[in-house]
Amino acid sequence: MTKLKLGPIPDDKPVKLTVELPAELHRDLIAYGEILGQEAGQGPIEPAKLVVPMLERFIATDRGFAGRGSQS
Repeated sequence: MTKLKLGPIPDDKPVKLTVELPAELHRDLIAYGEILGQEAGQGPIEPAKLVVPMLERFIATDRGFAGRGSQS
């Protein structure tokens, strides 16, 4: 069998996750999206589009987690 230079390809397909948020947190996400959209000179950003970058930022800056997770 030939040994290829390319190793295994990681499974990087998006995973759909359904969560329930407290109403107050949802309102905060709506407000955050409105402010962020205004600062960027565009319309409000829907809460669902904020979740991934917020979680990525949180994990990337968590000193207790640094070096333990899989980084993209």
